[in-house]
Amino acid sequence: MASSKQDGQATASRKSEFRSQKPKPESRDESELLTVPDGWKEPAFSKEDNPRGLLEESSFATLFPKYREAYLKECWPLVQKALSEHHVNATLDLIEGSMTVCTTKKTFDPYIIIRARDLIKLLARSVSFEQAVRILQDDVACDIIKIGSLVRNKERFVKRRQRLIGPKGSTLKALELLTNCYIMVQGNTVSAIGPFSGLKEVRKVVLDTMKNIHPIYNIKTLMIKRELAKDSELRSQSWERFLPQFKHKNVNKRKEPKKKTVKKEYTPFPPPQPESQIDKELATGEYFLKASQKKRQKMEAIKAKQAEALSRRQEERNKAFIPPKEKPVVKPKEASTETKIDVAAIKEKVKKAKSKKLGALTAEEVKLKMEADEKKKKKKK
Repeated sequence: MASSKQDGQATASRKSEFRSQKPKPESRDESELLTVPDGWKEPAFSKEDNPRGLLEESSFATLFPKYREAYLKECWPLVQKALSEHHVNATLDLIEGSMTVCTTKKTFDPYIIIRARDLIKLLARSVSFEQAVRILQDDVACDIIKIGSLVRNKERFVKRRQRLIGPKGSTLKALELLTNCYIMVQGNTVSAIGPFSGLKEVRKVVLDTMKNIHPIYNIKTLMIKRELAKDSELRSQSWERFLPQFKHKNVNKRKEPKKKTVKKEYTPFPPPQPESQIDKELATGEYFLKASQKKRQKMEAIKAKQAEALSRRQEERNKAFIPPKEKPVVKPKEASTETKIDVAAIKEKVKKAKSKKLGALTAEEVKLKMEADEKKKKKKK
């Protein structure tokens, strides 16, 4: 028993020595462990990874609208060719209006059927074959965002969807450049193809736009993030201080009631008891009157009311006979002395003009002429 105990102690001591001799892991920075080295790419899934293939056959089917029938019929040979490289069968049923993809015995990649399903979904949502076939690549994913049920009002929905596209598709193009994704807005869905990080941003922008947040705000933040990502020092830091904080300008004010009830001040005492009819009669003295006297008072009050109403009616009738107030007569303004015309002077001028013959000399000119003639005669003598 003693020997067994000694052996146990020896083995325990060896184990502790072995543990102490183990190399300690190097203390690395967390940012280095989180970042992916530049140029690193995940190796492609080959037949060597799964030589025995798949046990069961999987298939997916999706319907497509009538307007896509002509395009799908034209590009279907290309779809079959692209899927046959991965040993996946594709069938197009124009009678039912459906597309089906299924695996075969030669299929080795178990995830390729999911990518084939996404391919036919994108083709059904009006995405061109050239863009949709990219989904078969390992580093490319897709997202089909349903926006039809986000806005109830049809007109509002169309406006917000157009806001996402922008004038001549400029907003959509800017979003594609920032996220490295292909975006297709069609009907009640938005289809996006690209890397996972880009798809996450696209979904956020689309949902915010349908919630009445303009896409330009999200585009601004994406542009800032893109510039910050270039700086290696800022990768491990928080970017909140650099990102813009947009405030809602048009906040809906709470509707106030038309009639506002003012709350009375709180008092611990109950309100005074209202007076009864008997109390009122006692105060006025009517309680002690006889029935005949009460009746007479009532009749007098009725007659007084009738007299008032009659006088009011008479006044309204007499209003029609009251002559309206005449407007005061406006006196003509006296002509100012400066603009007065001298009638006598004009008359004299007219008389002179009448006495004067055409081409005849005036009286003064005649006198001067006569004097000149006399002087000439005197000189001759």
